[in-house]
Amino acid sequence: MSTATVPARKSFRETQFEVREEAILAATNRLLASRGYELMSMDDIAAEVGIAKGSLYRHFESKEALAAAVMVQLLERTQEALAALPADLSARGKLAQLLRWTLAERLAGGVPHLPSTSPTLRDSLLANRAYMDRLMALSEAVGGMIRQARRDGHLRADMSEEFVLFTIYARSCDPTMDFLKATGSLSDEQIVEQMVSACFDGIGATGPAATSDGAKR
Repeated sequence: MSTATVPARKSFRETQFEVREEAILAATNRLLASRGYELMSMDDIAAEVGIAKGSLYRHFESKEALAAAVMVQLLERTQEALAALPADLSARGKLAQLLRWTLAERLAGGVPHLPSTSPTLRDSLLANRAYMDRLMALSEAVGGMIRQARRDGHLRADMSEEFVLFTIYARSCDPTMDFLKATGSLSDEQIVEQMVSACFDGIGATGPAATSDGAKR
């Protein structure tokens, strides 16, 4: 007769360490979303969490390591959002819904602002196995949906898969949304819907009054 293995109970110290680490990651995500990577410092994070900077370094050795950990969490949440989409939704519909979710997360402050030009951060992300594994898995999943949507005739076949993939990624971090949010002229829902519509349907008029190049006759 076999007996189930009872998992070892975590000590109070281990539990406290994990709780503090989650608080650090949450604070980092908030600061990255509100200030951006360049303006955020380890002092800012320690102050936000309410711990000494020395305690912060016991969890993460650098700002780059912290940013990578936050990005891993974001990629995990994105994968969960993708997995939660209805199975009977078309590939194009899933792509649109995934972009819609990402934009809503940004408006809620859940997506960090990371610079694409920082070599130190880029090298740190490339060296992070957890980040790269999740990024490749997500890219492959999105790429598969793009290929299926093209086969379904729901995306233009004359554009390369890579171009479509990076276009969707670019829309997820488009500063247009921040400007629209700042003006207050549109609700969050309107911003998201118009951003998604512009990405998948374009901004050119359709019908007899419009030509193929988007100009009026």
